[in-house]
Amino acid sequence: MTEPAELPSDTLSRRAALQQLAAGVFVAPAFLRGRYRLAADLPQEYSARAIRLVGDSLVLDLLNQFRFADFADKPPKSTLWLTKPHAMTAADFEMYRTSGYNVLALGHGPTDYESGIRFFADWNGFVAEYPDWFMRVDDAGDFDAVKKAGKVGIMITFQNSDHFRNADDVELFWGLGQRLSQLTYNYQNRIGSGFLETNDGGLTVFGAQIVARMNTVGMAVDVSHCGDRTTLDALDASQRPVVFSHASCRAIASGNLRCKTDEMITKMARTGGVMGIPFLRMMVREAEPVTVDHVIDHFDHVAKLVGIEHVAVGSDMDVVGNPNPVNGAGMSVPPTPNFERYRMHFDRKGERMLTVAGLDHPKRMFDLADGLIGRGFSDANISAILGRNAARVLSTIWKG
Repeated sequence: MTEPAELPSDTLSRRAALQQLAAGVFVAPAFLRGRYRLAADLPQEYSARAIRLVGDSLVLDLLNQFRFADFADKPPKSTLWLTKPHAMTAADFEMYRTSGYNVLALGHGPTDYESGIRFFADWNGFVAEYPDWFMRVDDAGDFDAVKKAGKVGIMITFQNSDHFRNADDVELFWGLGQRLSQLTYNYQNRIGSGFLETNDGGLTVFGAQIVARMNTVGMAVDVSHCGDRTTLDALDASQRPVVFSHASCRAIASGNLRCKTDEMITKMARTGGVMGIPFLRMMVREAEPVTVDHVIDHFDHVAKLVGIEHVAVGSDMDVVGNPNPVNGAGMSVPPTPNFERYRMHFDRKGERMLTVAGLDHPKRMFDLADGLIGRGFSDANISAILGRNAARVLSTIWKG
């Protein structure tokens, strides 16, 4: 594989830092130490190189659910923003503006056609409500447009395909703005089997019809939660690149059926696809401790196995840094049959441990950039991981 050309100098000059400060993008007071804070009230410090890379790159998360419900707020902001006009304030948006993210793929899980329609109605209305802040990402040109405009791009994507009653519905939802659909969630549906299903029968006849129509219209086929047989069948069936929006490597987290084998990763790469690495502990390492460096192991494994061009980010969190709703009812996913396959980590009190320290806050993409720098990745390859790989693959698929 040919190493991409390096981006400009790795140093952030005092003049450049002051220009960013004046623009209200970064606060970087620690010039003499070579480490900088993004805001005066934040304790984290980052290298000048990481700050520059995140600022210059297209930063895209293949699964980021925007804002999980925080039940300490009544109603939660995640509900309020979608139901009440002008409910999101400039102060609310500031977290998104300064996160480093440019594009977020939402990853909703529709239970049926009606809930899928409602989700699109809610989010299309939300994006239309705040045109100065958000933009729906529909085609290849939108990636650079959203970056240039300083907005946050929204991809309305689904973690299940139960909303497809027939193949014609693929075209209907394409028209509404859907550009990626995960074939199954955890269990069996009409398309195939999720990884918690007791018997994985693979891609069904109906599933093959859905994949074929997705290929035709240019909707990305995502198999992140699919069982092994269904994953392999979909990789064989698709005539366009296949996406793992949020999946890690079973070669590292051995025994975790939610992760993908080297065989699957290799087949994904042969389709021209891309794999988003998640930031959840149980999908990173079998046992404690779990650190940012262990997350980097998965990026490194995919890059060495199939090439840097096939690895991306799929955090499986919201921008705040939550992996689930918090502070009340519904704050975690209840155990269901075969749920032990998730290989959850627990603390001494028996509470689930999901997030990784350093990747559990809104500015975690700067931490990821610093982690990749520490592992020796080039500027060009870090920029590819942060978003360009995902944007390239999606753009290819969307041509239809």
